[in-house]
Amino acid sequence: MGHGGNVIQELTTDHREVEELFTRMESSAGTDPERRQLADHLTMELVRHSVAEEQYLYPAVRRYVDGGDDLADKEIAEHGEVEHLLKELEACEPGDAQFGILVARLKSSVAAHVRDEEDRLFRLLADSCPPEGLDDLGEKVRKAKKVAPTRPHPGAPDEPPLNKLLAPGTGMVDRARDALTGRGRDG
Repeated sequence: MGHGGNVIQELTTDHREVEELFTRMESSAGTDPERRQLADHLTMELVRHSVAEEQYLYPAVRRYVDGGDDLADKEIAEHGEVEHLLKELEACEPGDAQFGILVARLKSSVAAHVRDEEDRLFRLLADSCPPEGLDDLGEKVRKAKKVAPTRPHPGAPDEPPLNKLLAPGTGMVDRARDALTGRGRDG
């Protein structure tokens, strides 16, 4: 799947990639080590995606969309729920009974969030933000994902300016841990 384009195209590509990871997780065996790798890859993608949305998408929604504050607050609250589920999943092994339950809850929550963004929020933003603004946001989101954390941090700030200040440092620590443990290499 190709990344690029405006913010809506970029984030929609992320959504399709996450859906594919859920499909791959559902088709892998119960205690297969591949499930852990897929769960780690899913976590990394969801965390980077969420951080980038919180840094750039939701501030733009607040700025350009009528009622944008309420929409952004709702989306950020949903991110918080997903991040808590990811933290729980991180502590589970694929053979644990809770693992499958958490993956199912996570998939349901993410699917509802994606539907809402794609069916409502993206359309509202596209109608109210100039095309060059959407293009600029796409580039900012791509850059943010490169330095974003790769592990869930439910207590971290989720709104500017603190999220923009702390996320790169947290991301650097997460990527160092990932490199030392080999996490994310095979997802």
